[in-house]
Amino acid sequence: MLVIRNFFVILFLFGLFLFGFSAQPSIAAKKVDVVALEKVALQGNANAQYNLGLMYYNGQGVVQDYVRAAKWFELAAKQGDAIAQYNLGIMYYDGKGVMQDYKEALRRYRLSAELGNADAQYNLGVMYFEAIGVPQDYKEVTKWFELAAKQDNAAAQYNLGLMYYNGQGVEQSYKEAVNLYRSAAKQDNADAQYNFGLMYYDGTGISQNYKAAVKWFRRAAKQGNAKAQYNLGLMYYAGEGLIADFKAATQWFELAAKQGDADAQYNLGLMYANGEGVAVDSKTAHAWISLACFRSNNQEEHVEARDAIARKLSREEMQVSQNLLRKLATQINENILKNQAAIK
Repeated sequence: MLVIRNFFVILFLFGLFLFGFSAQPSIAAKKVDVVALEKVALQGNANAQYNLGLMYYNGQGVVQDYVRAAKWFELAAKQGDAIAQYNLGIMYYDGKGVMQDYKEALRRYRLSAELGNADAQYNLGVMYFEAIGVPQDYKEVTKWFELAAKQDNAAAQYNLGLMYYNGQGVEQSYKEAVNLYRSAAKQDNADAQYNFGLMYYDGTGISQNYKAAVKWFRRAAKQGNAKAQYNLGLMYYAGEGLIADFKAATQWFELAAKQGDADAQYNLGLMYANGEGVAVDSKTAHAWISLACFRSNNQEEHVEARDAIARKLSREEMQVSQNLLRKLATQINENILKNQAAIK
């Protein structure tokens, strides 16, 4: 019998991404008299200026016009509107309505951050981490992430947790990492939920607790976190923190496999090969393990399993497997592109 790969893949990776445009209107969401609003804005009303900027940016009630959006945000920003200043940072970062300028984006984020805008504080930290428009500086990263985290910015809490876990820019502290992961996880940050589950599973910075690990893996898995889906499948397979259930293990492996996770594809193939949780199906097993070989750059263990199954297939069965392989590959590529687009 082929043996399930039974280990946990640790995803202690930075989930660094810039927060996008803030679309918080300071007027009610109803039909707006643009002419009247512009009249008020020209009289110096910062709320009216901000909302006009938002309307032109989104094309809401007016023809979309990034240049005009930038104009009105600029006027509001000069009156101390933190969100307008932050949105200008986004526009300079993306080059929408203005010339792309990372240094100017950084300046705008800083001005907004100093006014207490948590998203701007987080983005400023990201730019210092990634050295975008400024030299890399972990002390600045920590400073701005901490300020954003204190305002319950989940992304800042999660990434600051990673910095404490790795001892990057701060003194390593697993307990502090746990506290930050917990805070972000409670706000439904899927990556934080996954890492928090791993801390419970390994007993790192917190007492080992498989049931708690299952709880947080499940919450992350339901949000589409592939590694959480994979690890939940492993826990169902091994009966750790819950009653062993091969059918449930197969279902979670499949969800992760369809997102392109090579380990999940491999284990799903083995479930089909061994008839665990599903009926024995060597053709489907061969297709999934072939995908795992591609995703893992022909990892030796995957290749050996694929070839062992292939030797048992007839020419007709191999053709069926190859057809399924192509169908699955197309579906998985579409899923990956969809997920990448969602992140952007």
